[in-house]
Amino acid sequence: MMKVLDKPASLANILPPVILGGAGFSYQVYPDPNISQVRQVLQHAFDLGMRAIDTSSYYEPSEQLLGQALSESVFSKRYPRDKYILMTKVGRIAPDRFDYSPSWVQFSVNRSLERLHTSYLDVVFCHDIEYVTEEAALEAIGALLEMVREGKVRYIGASSYRIDLLLRLARSVLERYDRPLDVVQNWAQMTLQNNRLETDGLAGFRDLGVSCVCNASPLTLGLLRSGGVPVGSLGDFHPAPAGLRAAAHRAAEYVTIQGKSLAALALRYAIWRAHVASSTSDFQVSTITGISSINELVENMSAVNQILQSPLRCYDGSPINLDQVERDIPLWNKIQDILGTWLNFSFTSPEENWDVEQQRMIKPKL
Repeated sequence: MMKVLDKPASLANILPPVILGGAGFSYQVYPDPNISQVRQVLQHAFDLGMRAIDTSSYYEPSEQLLGQALSESVFSKRYPRDKYILMTKVGRIAPDRFDYSPSWVQFSVNRSLERLHTSYLDVVFCHDIEYVTEEAALEAIGALLEMVREGKVRYIGASSYRIDLLLRLARSVLERYDRPLDVVQNWAQMTLQNNRLETDGLAGFRDLGVSCVCNASPLTLGLLRSGGVPVGSLGDFHPAPAGLRAAAHRAAEYVTIQGKSLAALALRYAIWRAHVASSTSDFQVSTITGISSINELVENMSAVNQILQSPLRCYDGSPINLDQVERDIPLWNKIQDILGTWLNFSFTSPEENWDVEQQRMIKPKL
């Protein structure tokens, strides 16, 4: 059994409740990601107190733009590297291309270090593990542990939409490497539309020694907002079927008539549930909110500050704003009533006919 060197302090004592999502600087969700956009958002986010960024080598060109902005002297002198957390991912290269081999993991981490202009990464996730075999994911984790020993990576994790596969991998990592995953990332399942992460995942992750869970896409990849899902230069990639989109549109129309914002309500709901789950200092649920513009940043942080008194520091037991929760509960309930049968609807991941052994789509047998 492989042994690893002592790891740093628990990530639950370091990671803040709210994290800036770097997917907003990608072609997937933004038509023209550029350095001016990233520079403005990053500067304003840090001025507001944000100190953690989550991105991926798959979110082209997020890493390159973030690295350029973070390394510019006007920024780096004010915010040196040890004052913020950088998280990225390995393994997913394109929508239908994956490489979890140890050689690729090593290459990808070193490339991310170069792109982000840093000597170390705080967290590296294996990206979308449902598209590969469990053995491939375990080998990738082993490669990341080597890089932990080299001082290039501090904490290791895995990301997936599939809660069951994240739980299975967390158990296998504990058995094979005699240490837990530090963190897992799940998306769109601690939201107003789907709360399966809370009901089906958190207790299991905690029992397996995972100290942090990142809840990404609290707006269900932009579904829970007015104006429809975000569409970048790569087209509409959102997995929501027409019926769910229509229900979300009806919910947005309803809350707009009430003078409220569906996006703000959805974000406050996710942060409230994450706070409830972060009941002790050894287990933290953090919310990753993707931001593409200054307007989105201001709107999101306004919603965050309305419900969480200390949203940008690591867990310290600060209370939730219960008055805001009481005001939001009737609207949350109404939104879920409007969603109706689409409440807790889950997407198919990986897509039907994806073969994890061959890591490609295969033709169905007739």
